[in-house]
Amino acid sequence: MRTAPEHDARMANMRFASVYPQYVKKVESKGRTKDELHQVINWLTGFDEMKLLELIEEGVTFETFFKKAKLNPKAPQITGVICGYRIEEIENELTRQVRYLDKLVDELAKGKKMEKILRQV
Repeated sequence: MRTAPEHDARMANMRFASVYPQYVKKVESKGRTKDELHQVINWLTGFDEMKLLELIEEGVTFETFFKKAKLNPKAPQITGVICGYRIEEIENELTRQVRYLDKLVDELAKGKKMEKILRQV
């Protein structure tokens, strides 16, 4: 699936720090914790809590965030629809990576077991 170049540019230039509080609010409003969110982000990106907070403090864009990440080799197992896009069909790599994160946050908020979210089963 081809996304519009404007959409891809908007994703690349969006600051992770501007979206992170929304992730926290979403999972906490559904009874999950910030620690669980950090576990999910760590699984996808390899960032420990210290590095994650450093990137938030720096105000990095999603483009920089994912350039610095060591994406989990199981990330392509993250499939399905998020924000109207079928993740596995998104051609732009960065946009697909951002949607991987969105999907994991969504699964956490929906109460999925951590083993399933982290693709351990």
